Amino acid sequence: MYLYLVTPLLGSLKNYVKYKRFNTLVFLRTLYIYFILKLFIQTDNTWLILTLERWFFFAFKIIKSIINNDYINKKQKYIEKYKLIYPIQENQEEC
Repeated sequence: MYLYLVTPLLGSLKNYVKYKRFNTLVFLRTLYIYFILKLFIQTDNTWLILTLERWFFFAFKIIKSIINNDYINKKQKYIEKYKLIYPIQENQEEC
């Protein structure tokens, strides 16, 4: 049972350090996903539930990023932050 609290607690700690606030909804969301997975899969294998929850949020964030077009929208930020140099492509208009 304690294993189910490790990921939400560490995630909350990371978010507190990064954003200086505790988000109760995000904390409870992870526990809720554990509960839903446990109901649908009907297993007592804690490690399977923990792994599937991480995979679920990994896929969720990838799909959300694709839908929001994050790469294109944040490209300039990445260039400035990481000093990236992108090759000029023929299909891009010159600025």
